[in-house]
Amino acid sequence: MSTNPSNTEVDTTSETSWRPRLALLVAATFFMEFLDGTILTTAIPSIASDFRVAPADINITMTAYLVTVAMGIPLSSWLAERFGARRIFCLAISVFTIASLLCAVSTDLSMLTLSRVAQGMGGAMMVPVGTLVVLRGTPKSELLRATAYLVWPGLLAPVLAPMVGGALTTFLSWHWIFIINVPLGLVAFIAALRLVPRTQFDSQRRLDWFGLMLTTLGVGALVVGLETLGGHSSNVLAIVVVAAGVLSLAGAVWWMRNASVPLFNLSVFGTRTFRATSTGGFIYRLTISSVPFLLPLMFQDGFGWDPLKAGVMVAAVFVGNIGIKPATTPLIRRFGFKPVLVFASFASAVTFALCAFLDAQTPEPVILALLLFSGAFRSIGFSAYASVQYADIVPEQLPSANAISATLVQLAAAAGIAVGALFLRLLETTHLLGGDQVAAYKGAFLAMAVLMLISTVDSLTLHRHAGAEVSGGAKRR
Repeated sequence: MSTNPSNTEVDTTSETSWRPRLALLVAATFFMEFLDGTILTTAIPSIASDFRVAPADINITMTAYLVTVAMGIPLSSWLAERFGARRIFCLAISVFTIASLLCAVSTDLSMLTLSRVAQGMGGAMMVPVGTLVVLRGTPKSELLRATAYLVWPGLLAPVLAPMVGGALTTFLSWHWIFIINVPLGLVAFIAALRLVPRTQFDSQRRLDWFGLMLTTLGVGALVVGLETLGGHSSNVLAIVVVAAGVLSLAGAVWWMRNASVPLFNLSVFGTRTFRATSTGGFIYRLTISSVPFLLPLMFQDGFGWDPLKAGVMVAAVFVGNIGIKPATTPLIRRFGFKPVLVFASFASAVTFALCAFLDAQTPEPVILALLLFSGAFRSIGFSAYASVQYADIVPEQLPSANAISATLVQLAAAAGIAVGALFLRLLETTHLLGGDQVAAYKGAFLAMAVLMLISTVDSLTLHRHAGAEVSGGAKRR
């Protein structure tokens, strides 16, 4: 990062300090971005009716948004270093807000899809740049508190999206799903101007165009391929697209290792605590992302429940997420990262295995309790991974580490749904566990439990005092 005074946006807060209001602002923008990734689901029939198209055609607006967010994240790191994180974060809020208004006034599917792409561009900058703004100003001793603020939108948005989307569509219209972002975006923009500090940037920083091309194409292909695998179309094309994405990303890694000014500083993977986010952390996020996909289907297709009853029961997972949140930081400070990660992943695997033994005759309070515990363990592990990945990263590596982490989170979410869907298809077609409606879901949950145990094994290889500077473990030695 350049230290040339001419490349400085008058730094008003040069010292490193914990700023909870700034973290809360960034978390609020994340919440808008995460919410808009799934909130459209409940409005699909209404939008299809207005545009006079088939409901299935509306899925392109959701895919376009998710793909744009994933593909835009790699560029956001360079933009923040080249023009300043404050400028790009404020720009991201503006783009997202204006695009939301365009979504609301869309008159056909094409306009809505293009507006969703623009919205995704804003979201792609808000997530990693907002995180960077918070991390740069937070001392390691306060990193747990900072990530506690930043993690809650990803835990709360999935449960609120169906309810908020359903309420707005039912009592107002689908347009309000997007209109509501306009006042929220205006408030966030004004708050960003007041709270986000002015920092140094490198106006001469060159962009690694070839590395960017390989990375964005690879990420885009993986997301599209995984989304297709999670659907009901032929898997052949999806596998080809996924393979192309993997090859493109492999090429990007090779290029950036040899480039003079690479898009990302891949030396971050030399740090074991950060590397955990691409090994056990990736598998952990993949498996927990499959649960909101598998549970509603099992309750409706297997148990014969109506959508409302299934939705209320699944909400127990997210109640557990939020309910345990105040305890996650004390737990990590008391026991350290390694024990907490091992416990969270192993306990999550146990809850997945227990889900395989549920059926329509299982008492509902038992199901509710199991899902509450599953959500709590999910939250503990999610928070621990979000914190430990930056524990040993030096300031110069933060932009690259942050953008890589954000990209992996997007890929894990897409992969979770795809892998869950693949297990379901395999078990439905082979009847390995029987031919009844629930058998395939039981097998899928058992498979997810086994995958989660891989994350447990990876956590066991961490150093005993991994991330001690952040967890406070250094004080106990």
